[in-house]
Amino acid sequence: MKPSYFSYIALFFAVFALSTSAIFVKLADAPPAITAFYRLFFAMLLLLPFLIGKKSNRQELVGLTKKQWGLGILSGLFLACHYVLWFESLEYTSVASSTVIVTLQPLFSMVGGYLLFKERFSKGAILGCFVAIIGSLIIGWQDFQISGEALYGDILAFIAAGIITGYFFIGQSVRKDLSLISYSVIGYGSSAIFLAIYALFLKESFFHYSSDTWWALLGLAFIATILGQTIFNWLLKWLSTSIISMSILGETIGTCILAYFILDEVISIQQGVGIVVILIGLALFLIQQRQTN
Repeated sequence: MKPSYFSYIALFFAVFALSTSAIFVKLADAPPAITAFYRLFFAMLLLLPFLIGKKSNRQELVGLTKKQWGLGILSGLFLACHYVLWFESLEYTSVASSTVIVTLQPLFSMVGGYLLFKERFSKGAILGCFVAIIGSLIIGWQDFQISGEALYGDILAFIAAGIITGYFFIGQSVRKDLSLISYSVIGYGSSAIFLAIYALFLKESFFHYSSDTWWALLGLAFIATILGQTIFNWLLKWLSTSIISMSILGETIGTCILAYFILDEVISIQQGVGIVVILIGLALFLIQQRQTN
């Protein structure tokens, strides 16, 4: 079944919501493990009433198979690893560089989609993918630093990109038979548990943070996760991982715009050119893939 235009509208809304991630992480004065923990923990708490309050969701949760539980928990592990690595990368490299690298998910998703789901891509879609990636590289090029800590941060972001693609592939498989709320609560809840264990291992404090940090953590949970990540989980029932991963390249655009208004960062001519190139690539990819589906 060909996805509706509403699916694409929801997709771009989720991309913009996700664009707030790097901004909130920068505003939150907390260690990466704690930031990641509260992002998923608060998101789970926000969704929990919908799980408990609806009879069909409760019945579904009770009737889950061991395989569904296993895949749900595995998705939580992938998500926990992704956020720890990405938030850690922001401690060592710039917002632009880290965001650009972590959104290079199409490189993983197109290969995985072909091998795991026999997904086919037209030449136009492949061209659109590489055009959009080039646009991301144009935006972040001046921030790439092949030295010491910055290089380490870039490597962490690249690994995080591969891991989040694995998370979406699990979701693409599980969401065929599992509702959005059940899948999200299991994934976010198990991820929060993994992150809590990791934070305890590092002996990080779970409290004693400023009010600004708590607001930033709540923003991460509600805006970036519920309105961003959770909508992606919902769309996995109709859209492939490759389409969602491609669209996430637009996160770079949203982050640049938000950084201009919130962090007083200037949008350079180079970044403006990169934004236009990304939009051209995304449009080419999505149009070509919609025609072939």
